[in-house]
Amino acid sequence: MASASATLLKSSPVLDKSEWVKGQTLRQPSASSVVRCNPTTPSSLTIRAGSYADELVKTAKTVASPGRGILAMDESNATCGKRLATIGLENTEANRQAYRTLLVTAPGLGNYISGAILFEETLYQSTVDGKKIVDVLHEQKIVPGIKVDKGLVPLAGSNNESWCQGLDGLASRSAAYYEQGARFAKWRTVVSIPDGPSALAVKEAAWGLARYAAISQENGLVPIVEPEILLDGVHGIDRTFEVAQKVWAEVFFYLAENNVLFEGILLKPSMVTPAAQSEEKATPQQVADYTLKLLHRRIPPAVPGIMFLSGGQSEVEATLNLNAMNQSPNPWHVSFSYARALQNTCLKTWGGRPENVKAAQDALLFRAKSNSLAQLGKYNGDGESEEAKKGMFVKGYVY
Repeated sequence: MASASATLLKSSPVLDKSEWVKGQTLRQPSASSVVRCNPTTPSSLTIRAGSYADELVKTAKTVASPGRGILAMDESNATCGKRLATIGLENTEANRQAYRTLLVTAPGLGNYISGAILFEETLYQSTVDGKKIVDVLHEQKIVPGIKVDKGLVPLAGSNNESWCQGLDGLASRSAAYYEQGARFAKWRTVVSIPDGPSALAVKEAAWGLARYAAISQENGLVPIVEPEILLDGVHGIDRTFEVAQKVWAEVFFYLAENNVLFEGILLKPSMVTPAAQSEEKATPQQVADYTLKLLHRRIPPAVPGIMFLSGGQSEVEATLNLNAMNQSPNPWHVSFSYARALQNTCLKTWGGRPENVKAAQDALLFRAKSNSLAQLGKYNGDGESEEAKKGMFVKGYVY
């Protein structure tokens, strides 16, 4: 098995902050920022973004900047190991570091990528050359983000559905992540259409996202709100649309109940498509029509950015659908937050071989530029490989 030598930094000082990460030092909560709850009147719950409000809005606008989107590279160590196994590499810290170094050091990546979501290991990690990854991102003018949820577990009393854990200790973890240089956060929960979805699962997903969003904002992190509607199933696009309307209505109801600052959040929704195993197929224009109709019905224009997940679509399919949504002006920045749909060809091109690093970075840059053009509505599909056209749906996918 191939291996990559590495030196990891387990701790590092607070970053010198450029203009886009300028913020206040960590502070004790003031009286105006403390959660207050009268047990007999739940509506008295009060949470505020506090003195971070201006910074949150600025960070969200930076990530939602024209022609740029998010590189999701926050795979857990276990999931990263599965990806490495496809190219014959062991799941070691050194190999994970080598691959992450390849991604963040791609020359000019910041021309197309405005934010990078990191796993906790990566936030504190160095490149193979000993430079802190957050510093490399900073030099690329890419805002570092951090995955903060603790994964999915079975939801008791549901139709074999899941809920997302991680609220315990989230405030202190978020404060530490902010100090390390993170400026936005990600929390992924899921809704399964074949399993219902039950009212319990939808409410649990919405409430968890709202609590996470409020806690993140209190600690200076822009929350990415992500209730992923899984592609699993055989249903058509109309059923996806019906469920998505219900989910996003619940999400924004509870975001409002928790006094979340809409101008200081980003959304990471699923596109409205037929299920992966459905006999029904949709064109990019149909996906765009359904998805934009959903956004106009459910998403306030105060939200600065809609950063779509790919959810197992092929690299090309995800780009075509995004491009179709940007053929006319939208109230929000409609862009991407892709993991596999940015990395798949790059990873296979690399193959764990040092001599392939440049070719792999070129593949990443081609994919990033294609999605940059799609965000501007100017993608034409030229130069796409057959590998980029292969679907990546995995039934019961665990991130």
